[in-house]
Amino acid sequence: MKRGLLWFLGILVLPAWVGAQNSPDCRSAIPVCADSVLTWFADGSGDVDDFDPDVIRQSGCLEKGSNISANIENNTSWFVFRAGTDGQIGFDIQALPSASGVITAEWDFALYGPDVDCGSISSGAAQPIRCNYEVNNTAYTGIGVNPENGQEGAPFIKGSQNTYDEWLDVRAGEVYYLLINNYNTNFDGDPEPFTLTFTGSSVEADQDNALDCTLRDEFLGLDIAACIGDPDIVLSALNSPAGPDVTNVTWSLDTDGDGVPDRILADGPTETTYTVSSPNSGRYFVEILTSTAQTYTDDIEIIFYGVPGPVRVDVLSELSDSNDVEIVVLGGGSYEYSVNGGPFQDSPVFTDLPPGENTVVVNDTNGCGATAPIPFLVVGYPKFFTPNGDGIHDAWNIQGIETLTDPVVFIFDRYGKLLKQLDETSAGWDGTFNGRPMPSSDYWFRLEYASLENGQQVTEVLRSHFSLKR
Repeated sequence: MKRGLLWFLGILVLPAWVGAQNSPDCRSAIPVCADSVLTWFADGSGDVDDFDPDVIRQSGCLEKGSNISANIENNTSWFVFRAGTDGQIGFDIQALPSASGVITAEWDFALYGPDVDCGSISSGAAQPIRCNYEVNNTAYTGIGVNPENGQEGAPFIKGSQNTYDEWLDVRAGEVYYLLINNYNTNFDGDPEPFTLTFTGSSVEADQDNALDCTLRDEFLGLDIAACIGDPDIVLSALNSPAGPDVTNVTWSLDTDGDGVPDRILADGPTETTYTVSSPNSGRYFVEILTSTAQTYTDDIEIIFYGVPGPVRVDVLSELSDSNDVEIVVLGGGSYEYSVNGGPFQDSPVFTDLPPGENTVVVNDTNGCGATAPIPFLVVGYPKFFTPNGDGIHDAWNIQGIETLTDPVVFIFDRYGKLLKQLDETSAGWDGTFNGRPMPSSDYWFRLEYASLENGQQVTEVLRSHFSLKR
């Protein structure tokens, strides 16, 4: 027996949100290299709360946890680097005096990778592989060896609060994201500076190539996964090797997904930036012409993810020993699914569901939120019931019978004697016949209902059995 599609409560549902997390500020991370010391400062917490307590609770690193008032993110900067060779990488973060001449910063960091995206960082799916949030009595924190006191980095364990973490073993091509945060703040508006210096055997062996410095040549940056409703993304042509030597800039967009620009967005000598607003996904291209007739080009893919929906449930089998369904999200995206409060899974197919009302939650794996629990019905029958007056399993019926057309149920004992007839308005069988309780045993039923096949109404029949237990 097979029926068609079973929709959520008979309708297509646009899910409600239980919470959403915008993509973190790592989408605009600064590419860094090992060939020079970087001097930088952190001033402000960016567009997004990277430690939203409703989302990031279990990282074991810089998390607010249940203390929603904790001021974790004061002054942060995101960096990205790509390993150029196999080997060992570390780094030193050195606190420098602010404008007042005094070191007031307390630098912390979290390192993510290899090859994770900003969406997975935002959702908490990507956990930090190195982390430091310990009170430090030196001017340094980082990975490897503290140059001030010679302290060897310890293995990162959640809650360990190392001042230095152990070396990082990398393979060429791997991409890592580094968040640097000043837990303290001088509250005087002066940004507090630091230096970032890469170390390790790979750097000592080949400083210019230990990190892939061509990452800095990708002047539009790495591809971005963002959330619908995120702040505007500003692309800049001034980060190219041409610098300010720009005589003309052309921005274009690939609209059909073939990797070739086919629509000009802006063109002119003053079009040095282009703003991408949600939800305009696509691959954006820029062509820069200099005063010496040199040309520089780059492209970047920006994808905005959002509401998982509308959603429907396809019933693969019901009224059987295996009640199977498939969750279908209309539209593109990357999702995971949870039925009846169980663990999330990548597959949209669920088997052996209980008959009656169930619920599904669909979560966007790019960190853009999850739906509220959405109810759906699976037509089925309980394998047993216990009519003992305790209010639990006291009556037997086809669950979801109200969704069938012209249903009727006949219940028999093992000798074929008709004991009860039910329809969609019946409360169910209470385990009696002519007012007398029937004994514990197996009982049989026949379900008849109407369905459409090739435009013709036919009668479907299901025969099976269940147990009465006292």
